[in-house]
Amino acid sequence: MKRPAFTLIEALIAVVVIALAIASLVAANIAFTAVNGAGANLSTAEFLAEQVRELLAPLPVIDPQAGAATFGAEEASLAQYDDLDDFDNKTFSPPINADRLSLDNFTTFSQQVAVQNVSPTDFNQVVPDHTSSFVRVTVTVSHNSEKLIQTSWIRARYQ
Repeated sequence: MKRPAFTLIEALIAVVVIALAIASLVAANIAFTAVNGAGANLSTAEFLAEQVRELLAPLPVIDPQAGAATFGAEEASLAQYDDLDDFDNKTFSPPINADRLSLDNFTTFSQQVAVQNVSPTDFNQVVPDHTSSFVRVTVTVSHNSEKLIQTSWIRARYQ
């Protein structure tokens, strides 16, 4: 009496189906790993942008000593910056935290800060330096020179 068994064709089909399932799982794992890495970079970028925002929040819009005479850094170093326009067109790589300390563990990231005067009636319209009571601060965070996020906020000069 012959026992029923799988034919060679049936065995090959089963092997192909199992191989496709394994290949699909490997591809899904690779995709999940890539998405997880991108999410981690985006979270880091958000953290770095928030560090700049916390650093700049207590600073006045214009220099307390020089006033509106200049726009840009009047001081020689980051440690001495005492107003928002000192940070205009500054790039920090490695990035800095809210205490102005270099974050050496994030050397592949950079923070770029732009400070622009904007029209009081249209915050999207840039106007010449010190001609408005409003400035827009924009922070761009990049990873390996690829822009991850850009965030902006408006500050009013209250003097």
